[in-house]
Amino acid sequence: MTQYKKPQLIKGSSGFLLLGSIIALSIAFSPYIFYLYEIFPNGPVWENSFFTYESKYYEDVLTAAWTYLGKITPLFLLFIWFFTCKHWWYHSILVPIVMYLYQLVIIVYDDVYLDSQFFMDTDGLIYLAPFFIGILVIVYLVRIQIFDRIYGIDLSELNETDVSVFSKAMSTSEQNEIDTMRHQGFNFRPEPTEDYYRKL
Repeated sequence: MTQYKKPQLIKGSSGFLLLGSIIALSIAFSPYIFYLYEIFPNGPVWENSFFTYESKYYEDVLTAAWTYLGKITPLFLLFIWFFTCKHWWYHSILVPIVMYLYQLVIIVYDDVYLDSQFFMDTDGLIYLAPFFIGILVIVYLVRIQIFDRIYGIDLSELNETDVSVFSKAMSTSEQNEIDTMRHQGFNFRPEPTEDYYRKL
């Protein structure tokens, strides 16, 4: 007797397969996205039926397009990586994304307006430092939550206990318990319970 798969499962898997195929083709054609700069003309002005673009900083539309696409292509790949990454540290991908976005905005601003008094690119790390620190804090907090779920440490107990350098010395039983945990290291795994075997 032949068993048929549920239609909802087939629709879900075909949608997943279609999205994966589009992402794979986008990554495979990313070099062609970069080499699109070759269709732009030489010279400081590019006129078409929709608009006129003048390159003031590079004084060449082809060079400006090469510079723009040199930032847009890795930015495009980083966005794909960010939205498809299933690892817990995927927030850290925002750091190079913001860096490339910042550089792209500076390049466009310089080329369109040619404002010599606008020096944001010289101190780029200073302007981006608060964002980088925020992302590092988020990644660290996510790591703590994952560590809490894996090893079963109740983080609320850490807030309730008063831990300081000037607190009273630990008892010998507490010190022995800490020493045994240090010797076990990260190889310590709790014994599986009945619920664990039942789920298998």
